[in-house]
Amino acid sequence: MFIIVLILRGLIALIQALPLRAGALLGRVGGTLAWWVDRRHRRVALSNLALAFPELTEGQRLDIARENFRRIGENYVCALKTASMSPEKLARYVDWANVAQSLPTDGRSVIGAVGHFGNFELFASAAATAPGWRWATTYRALPDPRLNDLLQSVRNQSGIRFFERRNEARQLREFMRAGRAMLGLLADQHAGDKGLWLPFFGHPCSCSAAPALFAARYNAPISVGICFRTGLGRWRVEIVGDVATFDSDGARRSAEAITSDIHQYYEAAIRRDPANWFWVHRRWKPISRWQAQIASGEKPAESTSESETS
Repeated sequence: MFIIVLILRGLIALIQALPLRAGALLGRVGGTLAWWVDRRHRRVALSNLALAFPELTEGQRLDIARENFRRIGENYVCALKTASMSPEKLARYVDWANVAQSLPTDGRSVIGAVGHFGNFELFASAAATAPGWRWATTYRALPDPRLNDLLQSVRNQSGIRFFERRNEARQLREFMRAGRAMLGLLADQHAGDKGLWLPFFGHPCSCSAAPALFAARYNAPISVGICFRTGLGRWRVEIVGDVATFDSDGARRSAEAITSDIHQYYEAAIRRDPANWFWVHRRWKPISRWQAQIASGEKPAESTSESETS
């Protein structure tokens, strides 16, 4: 493993030394190669697209899937490069749109429901657009500490604060309750056996309730952020909408209602640019026993926990 880590460090250093557009082209070549050799993920992408876009022809879905593989390769390589770029250099390639303007003026902390769109790692660099605000996210540490340290060393170049989900809950609580903090949560993929069973593109699947749970815990508003690709090595990061956490009568909305609204924003973003999302993930999986009990109105043995949905 020591040799593997050394090789990876050298590869990261090489990519970060390349011009951004050269890295983007290299990533697209790698994505094209993956399309031809990775049969399993090719089948997953095409199966997902058939569920989401039954109205398209097989040829149209093939075109989206091929471009999606190229985009994924481009995003992986560019994420390594952009993590090491200064805010001044990054501003030439990223349009931050309305990110800073969407933050609360009263200094409350915010939950950012983001997803695997474009170069989503750019959200870690958004802190430079909003002076005085602190940005954070949660992560699950890799089993091998050397690989985990390598990954975190790249991510930490952005200055964002990372909290390990299983053992840094107290530190995260203090961070959020101090105010003027944005907590970004990736909440667009399969949430496991304890996720909320809700429709996405008209098909029920396991959805993460993490943004709703954190919003309730810290009395924070929710904004949905999407990274759109606008060209080779270029992106536009937008806050596409805010999700209400209270009804008009002042009652807190359910996690199901909030999560459903978030996924409607995700669906709209995918329809806006279908190749921009992470189609190689098995988004629609069979319902679990726990979810089936909830769907049938039975009382399950356990309730959804923050660690299982974030």
